[in-house]
Amino acid sequence: MTKILSWNVNGLRAIYKKGFLDWVESENADIICLQETKAHPDQLPKEINPMKNYYSAFSSAEKKGYSGVAVYSKEQPKSIENGLGKPEFDNEGRTLIVEYESFILFNIYYPNGKASAERLDYKLRFYDYFLEKVIALKNAGKKIIICGDFNTAHKEIDLSRPKPNEGTSGFLPIERNWMDKFIESGFIDTFRHFDKSTDNYTWWDMITRARDRNVGWRIDYFFIDENSINNLERAYIQSKIMGSDHCPTGIDIKY
Repeated sequence: MTKILSWNVNGLRAIYKKGFLDWVESENADIICLQETKAHPDQLPKEINPMKNYYSAFSSAEKKGYSGVAVYSKEQPKSIENGLGKPEFDNEGRTLIVEYESFILFNIYYPNGKASAERLDYKLRFYDYFLEKVIALKNAGKKIIICGDFNTAHKEIDLSRPKPNEGTSGFLPIERNWMDKFIESGFIDTFRHFDKSTDNYTWWDMITRARDRNVGWRIDYFFIDENSINNLERAYIQSKIMGSDHCPTGIDIKY
């Protein structure tokens, strides 16, 4: 059994000061994927670079204190690819592609489109470029796991206030349609495979203290290729874990 966790930590140095290592120890996951690390490896405390019992990989933005992803893994990967292979999408440190013996893992912090029309366009082009790459791997017979902050709530069930947000990036029809296309390409939303209930969110606005009222969005996901569905044992959201405006998500999968 492989236990994989994913968490947008909203600053790895910040979460380190809020009990991150206690969470790591208690979870004892095989792989931990982090998004929005906001740090270059040389800026991290020595306790998390390297982290005891784990190999580590980082992708950092050219801009300091921005974006970034990390993967901590008990098993040494066969290979690590930093980025999608296109500079305009890779200079923000949003992607790590880690190959293991049995599967390929994508850890991605997808762009947010709220800032401007240009950023929305960037987000959609990032989505499309990623999809081309992941479909090619699936068609080549690879087992694939994709996790991270997609910055889009897929269905009305995935956010607490869908109607007022229909014109907001993160719940625009064009973004939701892309999520449909992604799933139709042969990928499974692991959490929804097990749980179709409401009020399951992974992000809450800190300014309005939305977490206290569970007024949230489910924008953090684990997807797997459809051929791996019989390997999937469990998918879950750790909504009680604090320290970021997001909470961790996870899967248990057998290969």
